Amino acid sequence: MTYDLLIALLLFAFVSSITPGPNNLMLMASGANFGFRRSVPHMLGIGLGFTFMVVMVGVGLVQVFDAWPPSYSLLKYASVIYLLYLAWKIANAAPAKRGAEAGRPMTFLQAAAFQWVNPKAWAMALTAISAYAPGQTLMAVLVVAAIFGAVNLPSVSTWTVLGQQMARLLTNPRRLTVFNWTMAGLLVLSLYPVLWPG
Repeated sequence: MTYDLLIALLLFAFVSSITPGPNNLMLMASGANFGFRRSVPHMLGIGLGFTFMVVMVGVGLVQVFDAWPPSYSLLKYASVIYLLYLAWKIANAAPAKRGAEAGRPMTFLQAAAFQWVNPKAWAMALTAISAYAPGQTLMAVLVVAAIFGAVNLPSVSTWTVLGQQMARLLTNPRRLTVFNWTMAGLLVLSLYPVLWPG
């Protein structure tokens, strides 16, 4: 990989990881509702789960989808249904201080598995492999995945910190409810490019 391509990949990884999307919106809500420490498994699940996804896409998983085109539609509809379910959970989340039964953050495995139905994660992985892994050699795929792993986790963690800081303003149950419904609404809005691609 050339130096110019590496710099371009770092920039792409940063911009695509730090901008709003389902992962970041859910982490912001998790930080506000459960705090940073309890959201660490969620953050690690995203960072490591997405890195693994990039590797799997790079070593040929995308060829399976190319061989069976209806799988794209199946993935799209599964993604939409699951994101709507997560939006509902965020909208109805209760603050951690109300007890464990009031809600809990996403686990490591749930967050890692979520990458496979996250439309933004698919777009990022497919773009990263096609644009920055020339020839899709194993070494190029591993470099792309490693760079995303190094850039993604700190990027998504900032959203958890932002949510945690916002929690200071959300001590009133009504404000927290408004915040959670707003985050849920933004998560639903993030489906717009999936349902109505330009």
